[in-house]
Amino acid sequence: METLRNQGNAGIVLQVIDAIHEQASYLSEIDGATGDGDHGINMNKGFMMAKERIEPSDSFAEALKILGRTLVMDIGGSMGPIYGTMFSKLSRVLKKAEPITKEAFLEALENAVQGLMDLAGAKVGDKTLVDTIYPACQAYQAAMKQDAEFSQCLREMAKGAEAGKESTKDLVAKIGRAARLGERSRGHLDAGATSCWIILTTMANAMLAQLQSRE
Repeated sequence: METLRNQGNAGIVLQVIDAIHEQASYLSEIDGATGDGDHGINMNKGFMMAKERIEPSDSFAEALKILGRTLVMDIGGSMGPIYGTMFSKLSRVLKKAEPITKEAFLEALENAVQGLMDLAGAKVGDKTLVDTIYPACQAYQAAMKQDAEFSQCLREMAKGAEAGKESTKDLVAKIGRAARLGERSRGHLDAGATSCWIILTTMANAMLAQLQSRE
């Protein structure tokens, strides 16, 4: 059975932070088409602030908690509370797991999805990050039902995230600033859905590299 070490695995979160840092300009470019064009700037600011507070020796769950708390407490706008909630919900489930199993990670994902939908009132089809994380969670869950290993579940999660992100191109925004554009928001990727795809894909790849097989 494949499991993931929780203790001392803050490096997974640090890789996520680095990925957002590297893609900040791209995210702001996407946001510029339907929003204020500052999504990448705000994301980068919050994530880099959290990076200074995370120790490599921290657990995966603790690093997620620090990132979530930093985004909620120190970053304004809508992004801070939204992503802060996502990371905090993941952390809340995973802090009890050592090692982390595929079942525990599914519970954490489901907790994050529910938290995001409750917070923003967003649902699939509203052209938000929910359009990325929900199908990612569904794909992971479907793989588990097929008795797939942890690694395959993570790969399916990444595929689901990408498909979800791409789906936002054909959607009309119903929440947030982009909603003011109405039909004109169609034809553009959603910036939040795109940043969520970067986060989930990077997290999946980093976790894959750390998975351990146990009898």
